[in-house]
Amino acid sequence: MRISESIKESIEVKQKILSNSALLDLIREVALQCAEAFCNGNKVLFCGNGGSAADAQHLAAEFSGRFYYDRPPLPSEALHVNTSYLTAVANDYSYDEVYARLVRGSGKEGDVLIGISTSGDSTNIIKAFEVANELGMTTIAMTGESGGKMKNQCDYLINIPSSDTPRIQESHIMVGHIICELVESSLFPRE
Repeated sequence: MRISESIKESIEVKQKILSNSALLDLIREVALQCAEAFCNGNKVLFCGNGGSAADAQHLAAEFSGRFYYDRPPLPSEALHVNTSYLTAVANDYSYDEVYARLVRGSGKEGDVLIGISTSGDSTNIIKAFEVANELGMTTIAMTGESGGKMKNQCDYLINIPSSDTPRIQESHIMVGHIICELVESSLFPRE
């Protein structure tokens, strides 16, 4: 039955992540980078397209709202949420410029930019990484197995061991939740 197969496929990808100690260490390091940025008064920005944009918005909300428990909000934003900006820049410049232009306008040294793309080949995210790197921001790519072109533009690459878009997206949100949990518990430890 296809339902069972889909669930098994999802579990298999997550099992590959679980058994990859280097990837687990990388996830921990990314959480530390985000926590350090917040501690230093910086922000964490997210960008993505389609389902990855939804994941970007979801994870930004976990930081700026709350995750497991009530605590002060953390400065985090998904770069696509201002539709007037997005449509104006896409129309006046190009869709490839929508994130780069906003990063140039609101990013600063010490901020973190997390780009989410299952293929790793999203031109608008690659251009945003180029600007973020110029500004001295930390760049983190969440991609599929190959890392795509983004792998050469980022400081940290979390490449999910799959080439199946739905399985990659399921793992992106799982990894994102883990990062949110680690950041929240390190910055606001429960007594």
